[in-house]
Amino acid sequence: KFPVMGVRWRSSLTLGEKEQVNNKNGEDKQVVASYWGIKGEEVKKEDGTPWKWNCFRPWETYQADLTIDLKKHHVPTTFLDKLAYWTVKSLRFPTDVFFQRRYGCRAMMLETVAAVPGMVGGMLLHCKSLRRFEHSGGWIKTLLDEAENERMHLMTFMEVSQPRWYERALVFTVQGVFFNAYFLAYLASPKLAHRVVGYLEEEAIHSYTEFLKELDKGTIENVPAPAIAIDYWRLPADSTLRDVVMVVRADEAHHRDVN
Repeated sequence: KFPVMGVRWRSSLTLGEKEQVNNKNGEDKQVVASYWGIKGEEVKKEDGTPWKWNCFRPWETYQADLTIDLKKHHVPTTFLDKLAYWTVKSLRFPTDVFFQRRYGCRAMMLETVAAVPGMVGGMLLHCKSLRRFEHSGGWIKTLLDEAENERMHLMTFMEVSQPRWYERALVFTVQGVFFNAYFLAYLASPKLAHRVVGYLEEEAIHSYTEFLKELDKGTIENVPAPAIAIDYWRLPADSTLRDVVMVVRADEAHHRDVN
């Protein structure tokens, strides 16, 4: 079977949870698990129980639309469309060679890249809105929400994959190159940039479909869904990895249509 599961400890720390560390004197002390070292405000669920996640809040959760059309395809007609399409197709080949059928780590890498365009586009539109003293028509929030959603995909798959050291190094390299390339592309042609994302999402749908096939065949173990995924997508408590891949694939289809 293909290995998917791995041991996670730091990435899954939740609001109010403590981790044990050693100070300079070798003594143990507890620190609050927070990016800034400051404990966040206490948030509760609708039933009054404490909310345990510090990377998203209850009002940011939702149920994915699984009825969305997964086969929709934007046929490239203009030069920019074709440039975007074949750029994405050329990027798929090295990804297939590198990850092959290790879909857990493939998803991890995919999401580190997929979370970049929304942030770049939202940032540039934000600055444009400030310069021109005009509204964005809601696109800033739409793109930033897309970036946040893709980041939550990554937080989820970090719970079900164990990236190797060279895969982590690859993330640094790919993100550095892609961020700057996409930034320049968006400055040159926002339409081209969004087309690239649209075709990237089409490839993501294909990758997650293959992921589901491996789960159905039993070559990848259909383990219980991570707790973070159950809360984020409001999934039933007995959900599995397959259910998680289903909702992530639906999200990608939505991002495809937006772009």
